[in-house]
Amino acid sequence: MNKPLILIVEDDPPIRNLISVALETHDYRFLTAPNGGTAIMEASSHNPDIMLLDLGLPDLDGVEVIRKIRSWSNLPIIVISARSDDSDKIEALDAGADDYLIKPFSVDELLARLRATIRRLNQMQSDSSETSEMINGPLRIDYAAGCAFLSEKELRLTPIEYKLLCVLARNCGKVLTHKFITQQVWGAAWENHAASLRVFMATLRKKLEVSGDAPPFIQTHVGIGYRMIRAGNAPDSGAHDIP
Repeated sequence: MNKPLILIVEDDPPIRNLISVALETHDYRFLTAPNGGTAIMEASSHNPDIMLLDLGLPDLDGVEVIRKIRSWSNLPIIVISARSDDSDKIEALDAGADDYLIKPFSVDELLARLRATIRRLNQMQSDSSETSEMINGPLRIDYAAGCAFLSEKELRLTPIEYKLLCVLARNCGKVLTHKFITQQVWGAAWENHAASLRVFMATLRKKLEVSGDAPPFIQTHVGIGYRMIRAGNAPDSGAHDIP
């Protein structure tokens, strides 16, 4: 990927200018929006690669902006907010945000989060070119289309849930540590996303195991991580090839 186009959504001019200067210094292309309505319009008309989103906007709450964007786009969204409670983080992540940075923040950390997001985008593009789909019993993932199906019915997954599913599927049969999963999904260590991982894994399980006779696709290895079980294999306590 060439330098991505980044949409900065921030109503505070000094912070918006700080981010703009940092991106310009590192040769990133960027657009700015001072409120939620403009952000949605810019996202739909310019198709940016990444969005940097403040939650405290004058017209729409940032979480509502996330929900509206997620109704039609998987655009990676990094929240930058002064809201530091776990409940605020989880609400934003559950709505479809990909990462969460708390104000005040360092420019170096913001740039590191951007680089991690870009690496994941590049990896997803590379993976989709290598293989078009993965089938595990009634579960089918179409990597090129970015969709997953259960018994040929499309699963309504959030972007984070889809990323989790792809990480597990690409390592089907292997026990993946908490740290490995969070680094693959968020580009950050386990400690920063422990609560988020539990929440998203629980919601993903509910969508995969929609009926009592549905096979269990995800097995928890307490204190270690998770594993996707190959269809037809009974869950066991074995832990092999742990990354």
